[in-house]
Amino acid sequence: MTSRLNRLAVAFLATALATVGVTVANPAPASAAMTICYNTSQAGSYASVANQAASIWNNATVNLTLSANCGSNLRIYRITGGGSYAVRTSLGNGRVYIDTQQAAQYSVLRIMTHEIGHILGLPDNYNGNCALLMSGGSAGTSCTNAYPSTAEANRVSNLFAGTFSATDRSADVFRDSWPSVLTPVG
Repeated sequence: MTSRLNRLAVAFLATALATVGVTVANPAPASAAMTICYNTSQAGSYASVANQAASIWNNATVNLTLSANCGSNLRIYRITGGGSYAVRTSLGNGRVYIDTQQAAQYSVLRIMTHEIGHILGLPDNYNGNCALLMSGGSAGTSCTNAYPSTAEANRVSNLFAGTFSATDRSADVFRDSWPSVLTPVG
């Protein structure tokens, strides 16, 4: 019902604008959403965590759907050493690397959801606020919040609706969201 009302609202607006001499070229349906296909074939034991993170983003946003193993817009890798990071090649496309050593200290779900956030267009925000997903490891090892704030989710929804433009470079590498692995004292 809501999508039908949205389509009617778009049609009404296009008609009203045409009446005053403004042409709307082929408006997209209000219910259109981009599907980001993620591939977990190299994620090892973190494949289920990737599925949880995708579910979090799917529930928090509109205008996009993350779907497992239907393609390779987003590839997820399990690595050991070097730190967790993301490489965004364009909005909704890239690679996420989850470091097993960091995942042993920080919430692996928070790391995964955070790194996918980079692929979805969000930058790091090192303010130490656990309520903000994109604060990454600056919130400390006790922070397990894996959910984007309303502002973070709205930003992603707007990026995929075309409301905001994402700075699209050939490749953005997001490193150092998570402090290096702690070494025991003693």
